[in-house]
Amino acid sequence: MSAATADVATGTNASGAGATQGAGRRPRRSDLGVALLFILPALFGFVVFYLYPTFRGIYFSLTRYNVLGKPHFIGFGNYTKLFADPLFWNAMKVTVEYVVLNIVFQTILAVAIGVLMQRLTKSTAVRAVILLPFLISNVIAALLWFLMLDFQVGIINEMLAGLGLDRVTFFGGDATAIPTIAAVNVWRHMGYTALLVFAGLQTIPDYVYEAAAVDGSTEWRSFWRITLPLLRPILALVLVITVTGSFQIFDTVSVTTRGGPGSATRVIQYYIIQKGFQEGQFGYASAVSMILFIILAIIAVVQLRLLRAGESDLS
Repeated sequence: MSAATADVATGTNASGAGATQGAGRRPRRSDLGVALLFILPALFGFVVFYLYPTFRGIYFSLTRYNVLGKPHFIGFGNYTKLFADPLFWNAMKVTVEYVVLNIVFQTILAVAIGVLMQRLTKSTAVRAVILLPFLISNVIAALLWFLMLDFQVGIINEMLAGLGLDRVTFFGGDATAIPTIAAVNVWRHMGYTALLVFAGLQTIPDYVYEAAAVDGSTEWRSFWRITLPLLRPILALVLVITVTGSFQIFDTVSVTTRGGPGSATRVIQYYIIQKGFQEGQFGYASAVSMILFIILAIIAVVQLRLLRAGESDLS
């Protein structure tokens, strides 16, 4: 066969292979259409239940509005009033106190439980028992603890009295109400947080601990120098979720103390509901909500940046 014939044959084969590969490749437009079809339900829910209410809330925060009349635009009047409102600042102080107590104890207990599960047992039954409090409605859990900690007939105070100790006004004392509410929510949520930590521990390969043991590292030293640094991405996620959720505490306060005694447990979310639905000041309540939104956004960004949530020391 001549060289020209060989070149023609080679070109034909190459063209045929290229045509075959091109025929097997799906057009990008159809992939995009299928992707949009799957995204559409979630996008619809996001726009209707999150995006639209957010812009609506921003508008209401610039108005004087209640359900009996039309909104009257007043600019930043609500924000000026808000920063001079002592009840607002008290609500922020109470909320921060609750958040600190809740986050510190919940995170410490969750990490401890997750590490113990990793080292001692990976039983599905144990995981189910740990998660059980989280599956209980927050209102039911609050009512349960409210009855158990009742000053007169609560089983906890009955046990204290039986031991010769003084009864404690858990939900009724200025100094004990917020710590008690924080303890109730730590009990309910720490199992879920522990499972998130446990899932993060599964991503740490065993050879890292084996190498540390060969170098003479103790269990305690390995925990601080290996486990915690490698858990940084999952801990960042946990902290963002728990801090955001803690700032929005409402139901436990609503069914136990209702903001009392005095203003000792009037958290920011309860203050928003009180202003909007009890006093009819929807514009002012929207302004407080916008301030809370900004605070949570800033906290989330700072946490993710400081903890370098997108990076892993394993890479």
